[in-house]
Amino acid sequence: MKIILTHEVSGLGAAGDVVEVRDGYARNYLIPRGVAIRWTKGGEKDVEQIRRARKIREIATIEQANEVKGRLEGVNVRLKVRAGDQGRLFGSVTPADVASAIKEAGGPEVDKRRIEVGTPIKTLGAHQVSVRLHADVAAKLDVEVVAG
Repeated sequence: MKIILTHEVSGLGAAGDVVEVRDGYARNYLIPRGVAIRWTKGGEKDVEQIRRARKIREIATIEQANEVKGRLEGVNVRLKVRAGDQGRLFGSVTPADVASAIKEAGGPEVDKRRIEVGTPIKTLGAHQVSVRLHADVAAKLDVEVVAG
């Protein structure tokens, strides 16, 4: 099935790309989550609009990405969350939580879709997350989760 990606999907493509995937993957995963739409002839206009919006948000060069990486890695990120007695969280830390904590700590504004948490953060303590700034540049960021 041909689809148009509306958001970046790791291992598949960036927003505005037209890709061919298996029918079940598109119907059961990508389209319900809102990261893709079905490809149609009329959808080609949407592709151009998505690509223009992506160019505005995107970090254009590797030099810019390395500059943002340096600023990100110099930020101490503390995230206050509700936790139980044994240090287990009520829920988990999401990429949106990390993005807002980076901004509150004085770091650059980061799109939550570029933050990769890896295994879900469900305990207090120090955790490491990755921020994809460019196709070739990723920043490792230490996030300290504290009870609040």
